[in-house]
Amino acid sequence: MTETAKTCWLVELGLIAYGPAWELQRRLVEARKRGAVPDVLLLCEHPHVITLGRNGKRENLRAGERVLAQQGVEFCATDRGGDITYHGPGQVMGYPILGLAEHRRDVRWYVSQLEEVMIRASTDFGVAARRVEGMHGIWVDAPAGVGRAPREEKLAALGVHLSRWVTSHGFAYNVTTDLRYFDWIVPCGIVGKGMTSLEKVLGRVVDGGEVRRALVRRFGEVFGREIETVSKVELEERIGAAVAA
Repeated sequence: MTETAKTCWLVELGLIAYGPAWELQRRLVEARKRGAVPDVLLLCEHPHVITLGRNGKRENLRAGERVLAQQGVEFCATDRGGDITYHGPGQVMGYPILGLAEHRRDVRWYVSQLEEVMIRASTDFGVAARRVEGMHGIWVDAPAGVGRAPREEKLAALGVHLSRWVTSHGFAYNVTTDLRYFDWIVPCGIVGKGMTSLEKVLGRVVDGGEVRRALVRRFGEVFGREIETVSKVELEERIGAAVAA
């Protein structure tokens, strides 16, 4: 494998609507298939949006689209795996565009590696997150309340799509997320499980930039890639130049 192949471009998109971020992923997937770009990791936040995966059940949406519109929440059906979830400010979205032919052609392995990235990033903040058998994402133990036994709460979710072994979509890590928005859905279609955020677990204010840096560092470590920061403008230029060539 060449040194270029061991590189992963990091592109910070900031706050961006779900649709444009999804369209950028589709363009990058096609460029990655042609070998026009190396692996890419997009990081961003979305305005309030509920997304339904290709295997999702519409009945897990607890509100009609009119009600959601009144609350300023977009609804979007997508081609990712998984069921229904919410994205919004205070949540780090990670969209890896990876050529798994240069890693390992194994979807389960890939999902496990994404979970490993988030588990290791959580340990950087003293949080012992873990996998739960039969349920994707990473989980933490919520403390028992009065009359309530301890239960598992989801800290981060994931849902992926593969096309000719090139990945898109990815993970959603709750940092300072307003968890009340999850009340509009049955998160990930799992009844009886709550959602949480890093801020809630730690009981203090958390710097989102610090969390993004931890996720990026752990991503490079887990997937064996050198991270090269590229601006969105540079990304568009490089895609354009590669396509023209």
